[in-house]
Amino acid sequence: MNLQDAQNAIQAAGVFFSRSEDASGRGRSQMVDSNWIVVGQTPSAGAEFTEGEAMLSAVKIGEPNPC
Repeated sequence: MNLQDAQNAIQAAGVFFSRSEDASGRGRSQMVDSNWIVVGQTPSAGAEFTEGEAMLSAVKIGEPNPC
């Protein structure tokens, strides 16, 4: 799922503050969320979470990734 869709899903669950990081380790900002694909998340899928606890790890679409 792209980063924008993942953030929308988090908001649909009633949580409006989530974080994202560059999973490549290059520390890039995700300026256009729809250009990034989520390759990891904390907490795990199905776990309950509150504001600020959701962390999405993403890589730019088209770049190699662990998935």
